[in-house]
Amino acid sequence: MTTRLQIVAEARDWLGTPYQHQASLKGGGCDCLGLVRGVWRSVYGSEPELPPPYSPDWAEAGGGENLRDAALRHLAPVKLPQLQPGDVVLFRWRAHLAAKHAAILTGKASMIHAHDGISVCEVALCNWWRRRLVFGFSFPGVN
Repeated sequence: MTTRLQIVAEARDWLGTPYQHQASLKGGGCDCLGLVRGVWRSVYGSEPELPPPYSPDWAEAGGGENLRDAALRHLAPVKLPQLQPGDVVLFRWRAHLAAKHAAILTGKASMIHAHDGISVCEVALCNWWRRRLVFGFSFPGVN
């Protein structure tokens, strides 16, 4: 059985990985989705599906909740008040846009994410992020 500690440890192993759009290579480059995908591969093996190519502005140009829908296919929904370390969280940049950013919680008030312009880092889940937090999920088999 996979533990939350394993997920957090693996996410921390990605710290310092440079940001690279659509990539998912520990130490080589990743974006926020690539980080979650890489943690999945380390913990569970091969990915259940590969994402289609996506542009940096896919959420603004598209419509629909593609990131949430993909998470629902492979992760278990968690109500926001019940989020725990090791859970995946999704954020909206603006209220009228689809959720576009993903991170992995490392504590009640911290997360690891990959963001354009910086390497994978662990940051505070401050009020700025909390206002944009819209969905939470746990990895399969994790309580």
